[in-house]
Amino acid sequence: MMRLLRRLAAILHEDEIFLHTVESIEGIVSKILSIGMIFVTFIAIGHLSYALIEKLILTVERPSNDSFNTTLFELFGLFLNVLIALEILENITAYLRKHVIQVELVIVTSLIAVSRKIIILDLEKKSSSDLIALAVAVFSLSVGYAIVHQTNRTNRP
Repeated sequence: MMRLLRRLAAILHEDEIFLHTVESIEGIVSKILSIGMIFVTFIAIGHLSYALIEKLILTVERPSNDSFNTTLFELFGLFLNVLIALEILENITAYLRKHVIQVELVIVTSLIAVSRKIIILDLEKKSSSDLIALAVAVFSLSVGYAIVHQTNRTNRP
């Protein structure tokens, strides 16, 4: 126990040892998150596959414009769920490679998530303030993306 306390004191005392320890922990956590996102991505693909088969077969058996449009928007939402999961996995793996959070990639993922929300939005159940909030979010993310993208382009060798 005393050795462990001495080791902990040395880690806390020596900046390089402490930073190396923190970096190792970040790497382990990132790898665990990657494995979790792979699992979530496969579940999302399974859910999408099941919905494609179920919804399209049911829609073909009793076709109507309203039910087909509703089904189509649900399927778009499920496709975007898979895309968002892939983007989050890309964020994590980019962090593992470079040990830097790529802001541009995070903003793109956020734009996809907001776009998904807009696509599956039931306009009859939402107020105008909800729509304005989504518009402000899209505008803000778009401006942020443009700024970060332009900055990254300017700073590249």
